[in-house]
Amino acid sequence: MNNTTYFFAIDLGATSGRTILGSICNGKLQQQELTRFPNHIIETGGHFFWDIYALYNEIIRGLKTIAEKGIPLASIGIDTWGVDFVCVGKDRGLLRNPYCYRDPHTEGAMEEYFKLIPKERIYGKTGIQFMNFNSLFQLFAMRSHNDSALEAADKILFIPDALMYMLTGNAVCEYTILSTSQMLDPRTKRIDSELIEAIGLKEEQFGRYVTPGEMVGILSPEVQRQTGLGPIPVVAVAGHDTASAVAAVPAQDERYAYLSCGTWSLLGIETHDAIINEKSFEYNFTNEGGIEGTTRFLKNICGMWLLERCRQEWTDAPENVNDINREAMSAEPFRTFINPDDPRFANPTSMVEAIQEYCHETNQPIPEDYRQMARCIFESLAMRYRQVVGYLRELAPFPIEKLHVIGGGTYNQYLMQMTANSLGMPILTGPVEGTAIGNIMLQAKAAGLVNDIFQMRRIIAESIEMKTYLPNDTAEWDKAYEKYINITQ
Repeated sequence: MNNTTYFFAIDLGATSGRTILGSICNGKLQQQELTRFPNHIIETGGHFFWDIYALYNEIIRGLKTIAEKGIPLASIGIDTWGVDFVCVGKDRGLLRNPYCYRDPHTEGAMEEYFKLIPKERIYGKTGIQFMNFNSLFQLFAMRSHNDSALEAADKILFIPDALMYMLTGNAVCEYTILSTSQMLDPRTKRIDSELIEAIGLKEEQFGRYVTPGEMVGILSPEVQRQTGLGPIPVVAVAGHDTASAVAAVPAQDERYAYLSCGTWSLLGIETHDAIINEKSFEYNFTNEGGIEGTTRFLKNICGMWLLERCRQEWTDAPENVNDINREAMSAEPFRTFINPDDPRFANPTSMVEAIQEYCHETNQPIPEDYRQMARCIFESLAMRYRQVVGYLRELAPFPIEKLHVIGGGTYNQYLMQMTANSLGMPILTGPVEGTAIGNIMLQAKAAGLVNDIFQMRRIIAESIEMKTYLPNDTAEWDKAYEKYINITQ
């Protein structure tokens, strides 16, 4: 017991959140899920919001569990999805629940902002892929609509920063979460003043810069009273969940690509320097902050969001997603393909109808049941992964020999095998809970238990179970890939 160090990880995704107790004892990592809860999008007044207070309340509930168990915590760390933020007033109060990145208020905002600063110049400054929900365009849309919260904002805090603020009272701006915003210069690792001054904002409105492993503060007296805990340190981990997940990739060298497979699929490589050139601009790749000064050069791909939304509509499909995955294999292979990143799939009223409409417009057989539709989704994702890995091979400063897959999508063994077949190279899966593990290990580094990313990854590799998928039927997949390209381009 005495040589065990305990950490509290808060891992918040776009559909659910968890609190996890992590521990390191004799060089081995263990984790235990304490609480799990939904993260609801609230639709009201023509907008979509996150319930930041509900998330905070769930964090308090998890911390109370720790106090009741009498576990001595070394620290607390928070990771969340990217781009979204909270406005804080001069009285230190939150001004409103934050907009959800799927809110329609940013429609057309990018094109209007490009009239202030050209698209090529923005990419040259930030190296971030263009998505209409990037923080820069959210802020521009709010300013254009005379948003009252932004008008009154003294501080603008990204979601993990806002929750750390609610726990400690200290306002910070963590590097990896800031890097998702399209406001960060990856060379200086600071906010680019020209980009934010164009919408009437100042650098000091974003809090003190911190990097993964820095202490933010201790639990406030209010939180200590609510939870029954003492002055526990709150540590900045890699606040962006993908950065925490990539930190947990148990790679032995740099010659790999990673795929964080969940609601979103994040596919990329880890490099020492940002890759910003004409090709990366053409392919719309992004350069986001990693740990220890690394850059995550990657592309966002619409992931299991497609299946999650379809499941909400299917009335005849099994409730268990594993049953859906298995039954999809009885459907005809390579019957229909979609481009997972077609804009119509971002947040349609009906995902089923959106997929059927796409197939109709591209003169393909329309999926008639959940089996055909699920198989279409899985095969299309595997093909999209192949396409993006092809782009990465053009741009990477090293050969890509394998793909490490982390996240909940690794539970879908059929999708993993399809991906290996499509790419024609080995797929290594694990850890499933990569984000939480990265969060915990960065806290361990802050506590002095590990020295660097290599030691972190060695401990992770020795503490988890990994599975390898080798490619099969590559000739059939090569032929099907040609069909996919012809349909989607």
